[in-house]
Amino acid sequence: MNLVSTLALTAALAMTVVTPAHADAHMEKGAEPTEDGIPGPDEDPYIWLEEARSDRALEWVEAENERTLSALENDPRFETLKAEALAIYDSEDRIPFVSFRPDGLYNFWQDKQNPKGLLRRTTLESYQTDEPEWETVLDIDALAAAEGKEWVYKGSTCLPPGLELCMIALSDGGEDATILREFNTATKQFVEDGFRLEQKSQGGVSWLDEDTLLVGRDFGEGTLTDSEYPFTTRLWKRGTDIADAEEIFRGESSDVWAGASLLRDSDDVVHARIANRGVSFHEAKYYVEHDGEWVRLDIPLMASPYGIVDGHLLYSTDVDWEVDGQTFPADSLIAVDLEEWKADPNGAAKTLVWSPQDRQTKRGGAITGSSLFVSMLDNVTGKVVRFDYEDGAWQQSSVALPDNATVGVVASSDKTDQIMYTVSGFLQPTTLYYSDGESDPEVLKTSPSYFVSDGMEVEQHEATSADGTKIPYFIVKPEGMAMNGETAVLMSGYGGFQVPRLPGYLGSTGKLWLERGGAYVLANLRGGGEFGPGWHQTAIRENKQRTWDDFIAVGQDLVDRGFTSPEHLGIQGGSQGGLLVGTAFTQRPDLFGAAIVQIPLFDMLRYHLIGRGASWIGEYGDPRIPEQRAWIEGYSPYQMIEEDEDYPTPFLWASTADDRTHPAHARKAAAKLKEQGHPYYYFEDTVGGHSGGVDNEQRAKLQALQYVYLMQQLMDGAASDDSDIGGD
Repeated sequence: MNLVSTLALTAALAMTVVTPAHADAHMEKGAEPTEDGIPGPDEDPYIWLEEARSDRALEWVEAENERTLSALENDPRFETLKAEALAIYDSEDRIPFVSFRPDGLYNFWQDKQNPKGLLRRTTLESYQTDEPEWETVLDIDALAAAEGKEWVYKGSTCLPPGLELCMIALSDGGEDATILREFNTATKQFVEDGFRLEQKSQGGVSWLDEDTLLVGRDFGEGTLTDSEYPFTTRLWKRGTDIADAEEIFRGESSDVWAGASLLRDSDDVVHARIANRGVSFHEAKYYVEHDGEWVRLDIPLMASPYGIVDGHLLYSTDVDWEVDGQTFPADSLIAVDLEEWKADPNGAAKTLVWSPQDRQTKRGGAITGSSLFVSMLDNVTGKVVRFDYEDGAWQQSSVALPDNATVGVVASSDKTDQIMYTVSGFLQPTTLYYSDGESDPEVLKTSPSYFVSDGMEVEQHEATSADGTKIPYFIVKPEGMAMNGETAVLMSGYGGFQVPRLPGYLGSTGKLWLERGGAYVLANLRGGGEFGPGWHQTAIRENKQRTWDDFIAVGQDLVDRGFTSPEHLGIQGGSQGGLLVGTAFTQRPDLFGAAIVQIPLFDMLRYHLIGRGASWIGEYGDPRIPEQRAWIEGYSPYQMIEEDEDYPTPFLWASTADDRTHPAHARKAAAKLKEQGHPYYYFEDTVGGHSGGVDNEQRAKLQALQYVYLMQQLMDGAASDDSDIGGD
């Protein structure tokens, strides 16, 4: 069973979304005058753009798209760039990543013939060949055509141990909201009169047995949190109406999310029902059903169960945990005997399994039939460590994988110790390794090279942020590049939610950008997860400006060293990274020549009213509270845009179907730039959700649009010629 898959409740809820009915009500609420200090219609003339699919908003989008596409698609390089990107995405020799199931190895595959994708399977023996034989289990294109829907496959939750019965998640157009339908992988058919949840909602399910599901969904009034997530869980029996299902757990509307799931081991034994209440995005209260009552686990708000290994329940903590006369450092793994824990959930003795050294942090991993495998970062370099409980103590050993690369666990079996790893770098195509658990990993498949990396090199440097902190960054550039400030550089970062940005094969960026003489920079900013929980926690809420300072410091360092100059330095980021780019070009417009603002947060004084923004108050603060609003007002890009400033021409893009950050942020940014006469580009894809395009054609188009823009702004000197773009 994959790591923490027995406790996937938090992740499942975090990836779920608002139902249409509640989304509409939410947008209506946002259009009314709000609390003191929060801009309402009198202060903000563009609140109407927060209505994702109103006729007025969509007419505005159509006009903006027409203007932007005319400027970028008519560039003679566009079709070539799109074709190059599409060739990579449709490549038949890219690695088909798989998951282990009892009836074979499963893969989800999209290509030119199957743009919406195929769920398919093969055997391990066949997979080990150069040309595996695949059996189609579910054809999403055929299903979408038959039902007249833009179905996007969003994964499945299957019943152990056979994993034949699965609840298939489907999204209409790429939004996070899904419907769920029962599917039989043996017959390759949806189950007639099976479990079906046809109302789009966030939330997920867990299989208790063949005829019983735990369901966390939108059940109507009083079942969604203020952040628009479910906070109740019901026990649903086959053949009954979901409306009549027994409620077994309820959080509070003030939670970010809440729900119950099952604690299963690798033998598929259910040891307990477990639940959590996300009291903020980064904090949760966990409960276990004990003697018929929900008992809260006495663990820190930033600690959580991690999985069952060798008869022990493991915890992970993001803060120092003082308990029973011991202090477990932040980022540690802690074990309790499972049977002792079941008898007394808060009294079981706790033992250290692992704690990080300086600049180390764990990422993720897998629980196999007998071991725990955890991928680690050591100064942003990857390794995998195996943990086993032997002779009364926890033993650890390093898995034999290449050094100085990004490594990770991508597939594992919970019945055996079979496991697969990936190894990659900026210039190193991804390599897939396989082990049966007894022998060292061996190369199974290697991704083809998609760009010519000869003559390119990678360097790591440090910039000094405003408070003196050293911020590492990587630069991928031509060998022997002249340090004259004339190289076009694309800089990216994230810096939020404890998410690390790591070296990985550049693929389309290498083909579309590096091969044409550009350089690429990846900044490892505070707020991210490159160096563990502390690296994140030092740059949230009242200290979020540190993330923006770090990014600006890296940009300044690139200029100071002569790698580039402001007129040749572009920045790019999505979601939290879009907010990062927005703060950068509004705070230091003199430092950048281009800014790609992808699916961003942008209006931070109203972000809690837009999309799922209320769930992120733990990261940014609550603008309804005057003290916290003061933190946010100092950087919110939407409010920072000024008429008399000379900004680089930004390219903002979003998706109408994005029900996570919501297109309103990018729309309102473009509208305000236009109002003040600033040039800009705006593009909105009408499908695609938070991650952009839902098929390879869309993804290639988005890539080509962005690289045409970068070439115009950073390589052609076109910035001086686009004063009328978006500003008329």
